[in-house]
Amino acid sequence: MKKRHLWLSAALLIAITGCSGDGEVTESDLALLKTTNPPPTLIEKNTKENLDLVASIEHDVESMKELYDVAVVKGDSDTLVAYKVKHLQRFHMKRIEKKMNKMLEEKYPDENFTVSSDYKIFIEAVELQEKMKDPDFSDKKAKKKLEQIIKLKKEMT
Repeated sequence: MKKRHLWLSAALLIAITGCSGDGEVTESDLALLKTTNPPPTLIEKNTKENLDLVASIEHDVESMKELYDVAVVKGDSDTLVAYKVKHLQRFHMKRIEKKMNKMLEEKYPDENFTVSSDYKIFIEAVELQEKMKDPDFSDKKAKKKLEQIIKLKKEMT
């Protein structure tokens, strides 16, 4: 009788949690589970030069064999580069970040980079990129959100 009661409770719990939520799964919800490859994003100043710059930054970072997912968000003065490290490379996170910072500083000396391998920062960057697809989400809100993400990164270090 106890086993039957236990199975019934487990089934009820699964049914309740499975039915919760709005049913809509966004890319940021899946960001921890799979490779999302979000496109590089610009906040304001959508010139061809800036578009080429963020695409080039993303390409250079993606070329690092230790990584499997990259999100690049460029604001007016700061550029956020959030990335995920392959599982077996997690032991070398400090070396990877140092290598990336050196490469970015040498190749793009005029840019101010914030680099993070933290999953929270990556998810926040992907969420910002999703929100920017909404025409009601202003550049001012996007700029503020980017500043919050960079502040969060600095608080974590």
